[in-house]
Amino acid sequence: MNRSSRYEMDMCSGPILSKVLLFSLPLMLTSVLQLLFNAADIVVVGRFAGPTALAAVGSTGALINLIVNVLMGMSIGTSVLVARYYGANKPTDVMETVHTSIAISFFGGIAFGVAGILICRPMLQLMGTPEDVIDQAALYMRIYFAGLPVIAVYNFGSAVLRAVGDTRRPMYFLTLAGVVNVLLNLLCVIVLKMGVAGVAVPTVLSQAVAASLVIWCLWRSDTSIHLDFRKVRVYGGKMKEIVKIGLPAGIQGSVFSISNVVIQSSINSFGSTVMAANSAAGNLEGFVYVIMNSFYQAALTFTSQNLGAEKPERIRRILFSCVGLVTAFGLALGLGVYSAGGTLLTIYSADPAVIKWGLIRLSLVCAPYFICGVMDTMVGMMRGLGYSIAPMIVSMVGVVGVRLTWIYTIFATNAATKPAETALASLYWSYPVSWIITAAVHMACFIVAYRKIMREHRARA
Repeated sequence: MNRSSRYEMDMCSGPILSKVLLFSLPLMLTSVLQLLFNAADIVVVGRFAGPTALAAVGSTGALINLIVNVLMGMSIGTSVLVARYYGANKPTDVMETVHTSIAISFFGGIAFGVAGILICRPMLQLMGTPEDVIDQAALYMRIYFAGLPVIAVYNFGSAVLRAVGDTRRPMYFLTLAGVVNVLLNLLCVIVLKMGVAGVAVPTVLSQAVAASLVIWCLWRSDTSIHLDFRKVRVYGGKMKEIVKIGLPAGIQGSVFSISNVVIQSSINSFGSTVMAANSAAGNLEGFVYVIMNSFYQAALTFTSQNLGAEKPERIRRILFSCVGLVTAFGLALGLGVYSAGGTLLTIYSADPAVIKWGLIRLSLVCAPYFICGVMDTMVGMMRGLGYSIAPMIVSMVGVVGVRLTWIYTIFATNAATKPAETALASLYWSYPVSWIITAAVHMACFIVAYRKIMREHRARA
C-alpha cells in the first residue's frame, strides 16, 4: 500500500453506516478545531480586550460570509467532482480537477480579498454597526481578507482530501494550526496589547500553516490527487463543471448570509450587550453545527462516489444513515448545550446581562438545531446526485424568503409593541420555522430526483 492510499476510503462497497461514522468522526474533530480559531479569538478578546472588542469580532461573521461564500461554495464543486471521478476510476479527470481547484482558490482568494478590504467598512455602516464597535470590526475584517488566499487554498485542498475519504490528515493539520492560533492569540492580545488585531493576525497565520500542510500533502501524494505545481492552471472543462455545481452552492451561502446580515442588523438595534450575547451564543451553536455538518459532507461525498461508480441503489441507505446520525447527534448536542448554557456562556463573558440574553438565543436556536442538520444533509444528498440549482432555489426561498418575511412582519410588530426580551425571542423564532419548511421541501425534491436516477439506471442495465 502506498503512503497516500491508506488514508483514502472505498465508499462504494461494504457497510455504509460504519463507514459514514469513520469518515465523519475525524471531520467533526477537524471542524471543531477550525471553529476553535474563532472561539479562541472571541474568548481571548472578550476576556482581555473588553466587551466592545468582543462585539466587534463577533459581529463580523455574517458579513464575512456574505463576501466569501461564493468562493468557498466552489470548493463544494471540487468535492463533488473529485469524488465522482474517483468513484468512476478516472485518474486524469481527478488530476485536472485538483489542479483547477488550486488555481481557483489562490487567484479567487486574492480577488475576493481585495473586494472585502474595499467594501467592509461601508457594509458595516449599512448594517448599523454602533460607533463604539465599527472601527475595530473593520480592522478585524481587513486583516482577515488580507489572508483570504491562504484560507481559500486550505478549504479547496481539504475538499480534495475529503472527496477521496481522507478526513484524518486535515484533522492533524488543524490540530497543529490550532495550537499556533491559541498561543499567538495570547501573545498578541495579552502581552502585546494588540486588541482585535491580536486575534485577526494569528487567525490568518494559523490558516497559512494549515494551508501549507495540505499543499504539502497533495504534493507528496502518489495517487490520482497528486499536485504538480507545473500543472496548476484552469482546465476549461473542469472549471465549467466546478462552477456548475459550486456556484449555486456559493450563491446560496451568500444569500443565506444576506438574511443573517439582516438578522445581525436587527440584533445591533438592541445594543452592544445583546450583540455580545448573540456572538457568544452563536459561537456555542457553531460547535453543534459543524459536528452536524460532517454528515452533510458524508452525504455529499458518499453519494457522489456511488453515483460515479454506477451504484445508485446504495444511495437510499446513505440517506437513512446520514439523516439518522445527524438527528441523533443534533438532538443530543443541541439540548446539551442549551441545558449547560448558563455555565458555558461564562466562558465568553462574566456579565450577567450577556448570559441572560445569550440563553434566549440558545433556547430557540440551539435546542432545535437538529432540524437544520436534517435540512443540510438533504442538500448534501441533492448535490451528490449532481443537482445544485434546485437546492439553491429551495433554500433561498425556504430559508431566506421565510426569514426576511418574518423579520419585516412578525419581528417588526413585536419590536414596536413588545418588551425587548419578547421582541428578541420573536426574531430568533425565524430560524426553526425556516428550517422545518425548507427541510420538508428538500426531502420531496430528493425523492423525485432519486426516482429519476434509478429509472435511468435500470434502463441502462
